[in-house]
Amino acid sequence: MPRDWLVAAGPASLDIGAGLASKLGAKLAKVETVDFPDGESKIRILDEPRNKSLAIVQSLYPPQDKHLLQLLLMAHKLSEDGAEVNAVVPYLAYARQDKEFLKGEVVTLGVVSHLLRSVGVRRLVTVDIHSAQGLGLFSIPAYSCSAIPLLAEYIITNYKLRNPIAVSPDFGSSSRTEAFASIIKSEFVSFKKTRDRQTGEIFTEDQALNLSGRDAIIVDDMISTGGSVTKCAQLLKKYGASKLIATCTHGLLLGSAVDRMTSAGVDDIVASNTVPSRYSKVDVAPLLASYLETL
Repeated sequence: MPRDWLVAAGPASLDIGAGLASKLGAKLAKVETVDFPDGESKIRILDEPRNKSLAIVQSLYPPQDKHLLQLLLMAHKLSEDGAEVNAVVPYLAYARQDKEFLKGEVVTLGVVSHLLRSVGVRRLVTVDIHSAQGLGLFSIPAYSCSAIPLLAEYIITNYKLRNPIAVSPDFGSSSRTEAFASIIKSEFVSFKKTRDRQTGEIFTEDQALNLSGRDAIIVDDMISTGGSVTKCAQLLKKYGASKLIATCTHGLLLGSAVDRMTSAGVDDIVASNTVPSRYSKVDVAPLLASYLETL
């Protein structure tokens, strides 16, 4: 028997929330959000959630702490009022802090897990979590959908590429890049990247490839400052690549990230709408709806 879904969209994901409700054929709850002059959030839910399967949609892009608190407030109230709360978090902040890399570091994703459970969240759904290992920190069912097929289909539909090659800027994105390459029917290559844990400086290993006349698509789960993509693009241009497209699920694109990448030779940026920007060209609402319909 199909679930009786109710969708509540947090202020960070109004568009995805509306799209998800439409795809599920569900009601979109009325949510009022007020920001006080000192920055405090006040949230009021105007629909009755009792005995509903409820999906709270709230991405945790910057200001991530504020968006996280808003998610916790909504989840606590709706759970308290009798809903079965599913947290749909298209971009899950703190996913890169899933282990103690240096002694004394807080495993912040584990703390986020405890917070979600403490306010009554029964299940977490996200998109392209940074590392699947992070899902193991959750004591509630947690699942990461992949937007890579949607990004690949967008590239196929909107670009005429010459002998393309899909490129992973580091080993961590190699499986995503391989999946992307299989859809666009191209070769793929992974670069070896190291990062200084103290300074954050990135080093990318030179592979001396011959890409003369070929178009390259850089595939990653997220682009934050653009440092990894910039290093990768510089090498691809050195190897003779023609058109360069950077694609990712989560386009945080902080500070001068776009300028850095375009200066390195990137011609276009394609991201999903887990983080809203002018480059958010792929809608993840259908992807999330497809998953929720299986529950």
